[in-house]
Amino acid sequence: MTLRSTLDFLLYDWLDAQSLTARTRFADHSRETFDAVLDTCERIAREKYAPFNRTVDIEEPHFDGEKVILPQATYEARKAYAESGLLSAAQDYEVGGMQLPYAVEAAANSFFAVASISIGSNLLTSGNANLLMVHGTEAQKQVFALNEFNGRWSGTMCLSEPQAGSSLSDVATRAVPDGDGFEVDPLGARYRLTGNKMWISSGDHELTENIVHLVLAKIPGPDGKLVPGTKGISLFIVPKKLVDTEGKLTGVRNDVALAGLNHKLGWRGTTNTLLNFGEGKFPVEGKAGAVGYLVGQPGKGLHCMFHMMNEARIGIGMAATMLGLAGYYASLDYARNRPQGRPVQGPKDGAAAVVKDAAQPQVRIIEHADVKRMLLAQKSYGEGALALNLFCAKLVDEQHTGDAAAADEARLLLEVLTPIAKSWPSEFCLEANSLAIQIHGGYGYTRDFPVEQYWRDNRLNMIHEGTHGIQAMDLLGRKVLMEGGRGLQLLAGRINATIERAIQVPALAAHANALGKALQDVGAATKAAWATGQPADALANAVPYMQAFGHTVLAWVWLDVALATLARDADLAQPASVGRMGGMRFFFHYELPKIGAWLQVVSTRDATCAAFPEEAF
Repeated sequence: MTLRSTLDFLLYDWLDAQSLTARTRFADHSRETFDAVLDTCERIAREKYAPFNRTVDIEEPHFDGEKVILPQATYEARKAYAESGLLSAAQDYEVGGMQLPYAVEAAANSFFAVASISIGSNLLTSGNANLLMVHGTEAQKQVFALNEFNGRWSGTMCLSEPQAGSSLSDVATRAVPDGDGFEVDPLGARYRLTGNKMWISSGDHELTENIVHLVLAKIPGPDGKLVPGTKGISLFIVPKKLVDTEGKLTGVRNDVALAGLNHKLGWRGTTNTLLNFGEGKFPVEGKAGAVGYLVGQPGKGLHCMFHMMNEARIGIGMAATMLGLAGYYASLDYARNRPQGRPVQGPKDGAAAVVKDAAQPQVRIIEHADVKRMLLAQKSYGEGALALNLFCAKLVDEQHTGDAAAADEARLLLEVLTPIAKSWPSEFCLEANSLAIQIHGGYGYTRDFPVEQYWRDNRLNMIHEGTHGIQAMDLLGRKVLMEGGRGLQLLAGRINATIERAIQVPALAAHANALGKALQDVGAATKAAWATGQPADALANAVPYMQAFGHTVLAWVWLDVALATLARDADLAQPASVGRMGGMRFFFHYELPKIGAWLQVVSTRDATCAAFPEEAF
C-alpha cells in the first residue's frame, strides 16, 4: 500500500470526511476538491521535498556573521509550499484561505512530513497565525497573521529559556512599557523585551522577508520584580524587522539578535537558534530593548500560547508518525529486494536441531518470520498512529463546525487525546524507525540508506512540545480528572460503542473482549493511582500510565479501522484489506498484552523510582 491509498481509506472509508461537505463552512467542497488538494501536495512533496531530504541533513544551516545560510532546495521547497495555499488552508475565504476541513489539511501535510520533515518550518508559521486569529486584535490579524498566511513572513514560538527548559514558571524574559502612550500603539500595547530564548526552531533565516516571533515574557510588578509562577506570563509579538500599520517594512531592524545555532541530532535542515532579545545589538530609536506588542491581556500569555502549543503537539505527533511510516516504507522495499538466508527445514537423518540447506538458493529477507514481525510492528505503529491523528484532526472540525453538544464533546475528547496523539507516536514510531534500521542490518547504520536519518529526525519528537513526562503528568494529573472525569467517560463511551459493534463479528469478537478488559484495567488503575489523593503518589508512574492508556486507545483505533475494512471488503479480496486486518491482529496479539506490566506499577503506586535515594545511583 502507498501512503495515498492509506490516507484515502482512513479519510473516506473510515472517517467519512466527505460528509463534512454537508456543513455550511465546507459546502463549496467535495471529494473531488479534497482529492485535488491531496494531489497537489503529493506532487510538491515528491518534486521539491523528497529529493533533497539528504541534502538538507548534510548541508546544515550556518551563520556567516550576518545571515543564516541554507541550501537552495530549502528556499524552493518553502516557496512551493507557500504557493500551494496550505499555510492558510483552514482559514476563511475572506482572508485568502480555502476553508478546508482540518482533517484534509492534516492529511495533505502528511506528504511533506514523509518526504522531508527537516525542510519544513510551516507548522509553526500556521500555528502562530492561527493563534493571532483567535487572540489578536484586528490590526494584529491584518498585519501579522495575514502576512504569515500568504507566505511573505514566517512565524516562531519562543517559550524555552536556557536556565528554565520546560519549566515555564521560571521564565525570566522581561517586558516593560515602552514610554508614554505605550498602550495606544495601533499594533498593540508596546513594550520593550529583554531576555534569552533557547531551542527556537526557524528562529533566524532568509526564507521570508520577516519573522514574527511570539514570545512569552513577564511584566514586572510595581516593585520591579517578576511575578513568580505562570500567572505572570504575558505574550508578545516581536517581529525581526519592524513594520507599519499596513504591514510594510519600515527599514528598522528590531533588537533581536541571533546568538548561535544549535546543531541537533536530527531535523538538521531547520535552523534551531538561541535568540537574544534586547541586548542592544540593534537598538531601536537609540535604545536597547526588543519592541513587542502585547497579545491578549497581561498575565494571560500562557492561555493564549496553549492555543498554538496544543496545535503544535498534534502536529508533532503527525511528524513522528510520518517518520515512522517513512522508515517502514524504506525497510519494506529493502526486505523485498535483499536476498539473504535460507528457509528453516525440519531435522534430517535423526538430527535433533533444525537445519538449513546451504545448497538451496537464498530467499529475500521478507520471507523470514522475524522480518515480517518487524515489518508488522512498524505497520501497526505507523498506520495506527496515522489513524489516531486524523481522528483528532476531525475532532477539531467537529469542535469548530458541529452543533453545541457535539462541539463540546469534541473539545473534551481532544483534551484527553492530545497528550496521547503527541507522545504515543513519538515513542512507538521511533521504535518503528529502530526496527527499520534492524531490517537493513549493518547497512542501516550507514548513510547509503535513509533509515538512520529517519531515526535521528524522530528522536527529537520525544522532547518537542513537551517531554513524555510532561505529557504523562498532564494526562493523569489533569486531563482524566477535569470536569469530573467527563472526558474520560466520553472516550470510554466511544470505545465501548466500537466494542459492541465488533463483538457481533466473529472475526473480531475476541479482540473486542480484549479491548473491553484493557479499558476496565485502565479505569481501575486511574482510580487506584489517585486512591490516596496525593499527586506525588499518583504521578510517580505517570509515564507507564500514559503508555498503557495510549496502547488501549490505539487498540480501539485499530478495531474500529478493522470494522471499516470488513464493511468495505468482507471477503478480504484486496491485499490492502488483508494488510489492515493483519496490522490489527498484530497489535492485539503482540502489543495490547503489554499494558498489564505498566498498569501494575500504576495501580500499586509503586515507589521504586520516587523513593530511590540519590546517593544510591
